[in-house]
Amino acid sequence: MNLKSKWMLSGISSILAISILLPTAHANANTLNKLEQEHQEAEQKKNELNSGIKEKDQEIKVTKSTLETILGKIEELNNKVKETEGKINSVQADIDKTKGEIEALRASIEELKIKIEERTALLQERARAIQLSGGSVDYIDVLLGANSFVDFIDRFSAVSTLIDADREIMREQAADKELLAEQKASVESKLAQQEARNAELKSLKSDLDGQKQQQGVLAEDLKAEQKRLESEKGEMTEEYADVIEVSAELENEIVAEQERLAELARKAEEERQAKLAAERAAAEKAAAEKAAAERAATRAAEEKAAAERAAAEKAAAKNAAERRAAEEREAAAKRAAAEKEKVSAPAPAAPTPVVSAPAVSVSSGFIRPAAGRVSSPFGNRTIFGAREFHYGIDIANGTGTPIKAAASGYVTFAGSMGSYGNVVMMTHSINGKTHATVYAHLNSISVGQGQYVSQGGSIGAMGSTGRSSGPHLHFEVHVGAWNGSRSNAVNPANYIN
Repeated sequence: MNLKSKWMLSGISSILAISILLPTAHANANTLNKLEQEHQEAEQKKNELNSGIKEKDQEIKVTKSTLETILGKIEELNNKVKETEGKINSVQADIDKTKGEIEALRASIEELKIKIEERTALLQERARAIQLSGGSVDYIDVLLGANSFVDFIDRFSAVSTLIDADREIMREQAADKELLAEQKASVESKLAQQEARNAELKSLKSDLDGQKQQQGVLAEDLKAEQKRLESEKGEMTEEYADVIEVSAELENEIVAEQERLAELARKAEEERQAKLAAERAAAEKAAAEKAAAERAATRAAEEKAAAERAAAEKAAAKNAAERRAAEEREAAAKRAAAEKEKVSAPAPAAPTPVVSAPAVSVSSGFIRPAAGRVSSPFGNRTIFGAREFHYGIDIANGTGTPIKAAASGYVTFAGSMGSYGNVVMMTHSINGKTHATVYAHLNSISVGQGQYVSQGGSIGAMGSTGRSSGPHLHFEVHVGAWNGSRSNAVNPANYIN
């Protein structure tokens, strides 16, 4: 773990120690706020490192691709170099063969030179003989000087032979000289061409060797860059692991802090219920005392009325004797009338039975946090072109629509948080169980961390902050404390109307 991560953990431990020493709502709020800020910083750092690692991976892929291309070119150049060397060897073999042919031609040329020199000597000898004889040989005189026809035939045959021999010598001399010149020119031209081609191939080989050397240097540079990127990626991966570890610890501490606030909310709820029970008991006692007093007053009135009736009866007794006969007659008449009424009067009605009211389901303890239509339900959805899971519901309405607390509880966070934008988080204790609610994308916030807000109390106004395409409230319900993964999020539609 690096120094920065250790410093972050040390700071978190200090914050927790302070929160233990100052267990007030305000201290709770400050502690949670700092933890949330540390969590956001760690998450941001983690995202930055993750992006950096992905960039390095992409750079490594590009570098690997480039390196493979360069190595392919080097291999191609190696093949060309080998091909060129093969051509050079072939040309060199042709040159060696040509040199052998040249040597053979030179020997033939030497023989031709000897023949030409011999013919030249013979011709020169003939010329000297003609010069010594005083002129040119007159073959007509030779023929006319014949002594007989047979001698003429012999002389004619000799002259023809001499003339043919001279002509053959001259033809051979000219042909040998021409062949000698042609062979010399051909050999010299072929040798020059082979030497030029050899020089060209050597130059090409030199260029290819230079390119190969240059590509080799580039390949070494790319390998060094590849090693550097791998090293940097390793360092970033190690730091990323440290940040993830710190982020998890922060998230656990945030959850623990929320649970502590939830316990405060539970105790506050218990106190509220106890207070309500005491108020109900006091009201019932007062009602009982009032009823008892009313009953005593009724009894006193009844006793007074009885005494007055007794006095009246005593006064009336004085005249009893005088009216006895009349009263007896009157009484007899009344009894007769009473008997008659008793016979004709209907029977008394039976008492009306009490019908119990139907059972009512226990309320979830939540109310709808804002007026408007549900524009996006809980679950999978496609937004901004990507498929994602929606951990709450969206209630759409105009900017500034009041946002109410869905249940009584403590504000565990109030401020800006990433894609939530302006958000309020609350922790509740309902029927002894911890719940958390989230109110995101607010235009304004009217509560602070650690504040206790009763159900229906104002916490802010609807807006479109954070990742939002229009004014609406993003509302989440969590069974338990809120956590970064939101794994305990439930469908709010099951808790509100």
